[in-house]
Amino acid sequence: MSPDTAQQQSSARVAELAIWFGRVEPLPLAGGITNQNFRVEDRGRRYVVRVGSDIPVHGVVRANELAASRAAHLAGLAPGVVHAEPGIVVFDFVEGRTFTPEDVRNPANLERLIGMVRRCHRDIPQFLRGPGAMFWVFHVVRDYGHTLREGGSRHLAMLDDLLARAARLEAAVGPIDVVFGHNDLLAANFIDDGKRLWLVDWEYAGFNSPLFDLGGLASNSELSPKQAEAALELYFDKPVDDELRRRADAMTAASLLRETMWSMVSEIHSAVDFDYAAYTAENLRRFDTAYATWLAMDRA
Repeated sequence: MSPDTAQQQSSARVAELAIWFGRVEPLPLAGGITNQNFRVEDRGRRYVVRVGSDIPVHGVVRANELAASRAAHLAGLAPGVVHAEPGIVVFDFVEGRTFTPEDVRNPANLERLIGMVRRCHRDIPQFLRGPGAMFWVFHVVRDYGHTLREGGSRHLAMLDDLLARAARLEAAVGPIDVVFGHNDLLAANFIDDGKRLWLVDWEYAGFNSPLFDLGGLASNSELSPKQAEAALELYFDKPVDDELRRRADAMTAASLLRETMWSMVSEIHSAVDFDYAAYTAENLRRFDTAYATWLAMDRA
C-alpha cells in the first residue's frame, strides 16, 4: 500500500468516528515518521487524532502509550485524551509553536525544559494506571540487534561492534535511579503556547534512568557540552562531578546508538515515505563522535 493510499484510508476512518457531532474533514499534520496525525475541527473545538497500531519491532504498545498520555495530562504536562479505540487516540488540540532544536539550545528555555523533565519523572507515577512499562535503552539496542539479524539488514557487518560498544556504555552507566521517562525528547515534542510548555507523543514512555531523557534532550537537539552540563546541574541541583559526567556522557552516546538502530530497523520494516538510510548515516556519525568523546574521558 502506498503512503498516499494509507493516509487516505486513515483519514476516512478518522472522519467516521462516532464522537463527532457532524461531518468533519481531517487535515493531515506533517512531521510524524511513525504515526499518522490529523487535525479535526468539530463545532468550533479542535482536536489532534493519532492513528497507529502496535509496532512490535520498536516495542511500541499503544495501551502503554495511552496510559502514559492520560497520566501525563493529569500531571499537567500533556493535552487531554478525549477518545480512544484500537488504533486511534483523540487529543485536545494545543494552539502553540512546535519547538525546534534551536529553541532547545536557547539558554532562555533551558530552565523550563528541565523543569518539565523533572515533573515528568516525579509526577507521572502518581497518576499512572495499569502495568508499568520499562524502557531500558540497552535492552532496546540488544533487541534491535536480533531484529536486524532476522531481517538480513545491510548493516550486519557492523552489528557486533555496535553491540560491544553498547555493553561498555551500559557498564559505565552503572546502577540507576528509576523515574518515569518520556524517552523520546525530540524538540518537536515540545509545544509552547505562549504561556507554558506542553509535552506530547508518549509512545516510548516508561520507567527508566533520568540520564536517558537528559541525554536524549542533549543529543536530539545537539546541545553543546557546556549546555548539556548546565542541564545536568539544573536537574540534579548541584555541580556536575567527573563520575556523573562520565555516566551522563555514556547515556547520551547510548541515546544516539538507539536512534541509529531504530532507523536501521525502520529501513527494513517501515512503510513510511522517509529517507531512513540518510537518517541512519547521520545518527551513526553522531554516535561515533559521542562514543569517542566518552571513551577519551573514561580513559583519562
